[in-house]
Amino acid sequence: MRRVFLGIDCGTQSTKVLLRDASDGKVVRVGRADHDIVEREDGTREQDPGWWTAALAAAARDALGRDRVEVAGIGVSGQQHGLVTLDARDRPVRPAKLWNDTSTAAQSAELTERLGGPQRALALTGNLPLPGYTAPKIVWLRQREPDAYVRTARMCLPHDYLNLWLTGSFATEPGDASGTAYFDTRARRYSDVVLGSLDDRRDWSRTLPVVEPSLSVIGALRREAADAFGIPAGVPVSAGGGDNMCAAIGSGITAPGPVALSLGTSGTVFAYCESPAVDPHGEAAAFCDSTGAWLPLACTLNCTSATDWIRQLFALEHRAVDAAVSAGGPTPTFLPYLSGERTPDRPHASGVFVGLRSDHDRDAIVRAVVEGVTFGLRYALETLRRAGAAPSEITLVGGGAGSDVWAQLCADVLELPVARPQLVEAAAAGAARQAQWAIDGSMPALAQARTERFEPQRRAEIAERGARWSRLREVAGADDL
Repeated sequence: MRRVFLGIDCGTQSTKVLLRDASDGKVVRVGRADHDIVEREDGTREQDPGWWTAALAAAARDALGRDRVEVAGIGVSGQQHGLVTLDARDRPVRPAKLWNDTSTAAQSAELTERLGGPQRALALTGNLPLPGYTAPKIVWLRQREPDAYVRTARMCLPHDYLNLWLTGSFATEPGDASGTAYFDTRARRYSDVVLGSLDDRRDWSRTLPVVEPSLSVIGALRREAADAFGIPAGVPVSAGGGDNMCAAIGSGITAPGPVALSLGTSGTVFAYCESPAVDPHGEAAAFCDSTGAWLPLACTLNCTSATDWIRQLFALEHRAVDAAVSAGGPTPTFLPYLSGERTPDRPHASGVFVGLRSDHDRDAIVRAVVEGVTFGLRYALETLRRAGAAPSEITLVGGGAGSDVWAQLCADVLELPVARPQLVEAAAAGAARQAQWAIDGSMPALAQARTERFEPQRRAEIAERGARWSRLREVAGADDL
């Protein structure tokens, strides 16, 4: 019987379950189930944790239901930063506020002031308590829904909640915990100072999960979850991690040099560092990774969410978007802040077109959006350099990476070679790889994958439009545009 490791990725739009062959690392099968999201004009983005467990069970049955396999271990990757509130019986008190929820901007500013300002916050944890992070969500909950706050016995992150559902163990690990803004990423422990500023009367040792080493086993699969999957109980479950940490493991970002760029709903760039990497401006996240090292990361809120917006607005196929970008020609400038922005920190910002003229056609507008998103990723990469990363090449992953045109544009804009491995679901694959690492005791090799390369080409028009984009970002620095 084939021995496999099961990797779970609970993302914003769906949950994926992937089976990784223990012998060669190849993906055997992938199951998927979608879930909804609640969106409001004030920036609220929420999901019911019950949607995740229902989607997980459906995706697992999809992946496991065809052939007989031996599941040797399970690892969970989850969307970062979400606040899951549980009552005394571990039932969700309210919907989880997600990573892209910007309704907590006022609480973010208030908490930063409470801590003594941005530099003091960076000194305490390595990260600013930005609106998407978990800490401002706790302030919001206490202020806006005090009854729910009082009923909350325990708080955790989405991946922690799934681990609790799978095993009954209430545990987290440094990678995902470092996205809370109440976890000291240098010392790899919770910050008593920040927790005290959130609520100096709450017993946080009873409220928050125990922090376990990333490469550890935190429990075994419970009978209820095993029955939902259709496999035996008792399968070991690793500590798992946040989706970015698991994507790093799944795409081979486990040594210095390459930088991963994920073209997903959000755009993320992240690099492996052997020591803590803190951006002095606080724009790059000073995360731990999920192997025992560090993972400086910058996230833009608007990536394929922006390119899909313009594609759907004009009712275009993906190939028509590629053709518009390839065509070149006069192009306006676009700041893609359709859902606010995180890098730079502008939670209330809006998208901005500048330089529109009567000779700009549909393709020019489409081109401006794709280029604007890519210029934003270049800015995100610069924040990693400030934190100490020294990128030698880009490893391109995510749904948008399938476009040759966009891959070449990334190489040209970032002025680095781009390698595009034929990866399948990097976060879920990374969760499975981490589970094998934790259970078998050594780092499993990456599966051999065909890799395409895109070399940077110096193009004067891209340099000029990139400079114009940077000027617009500075001029449009207000958060209320």
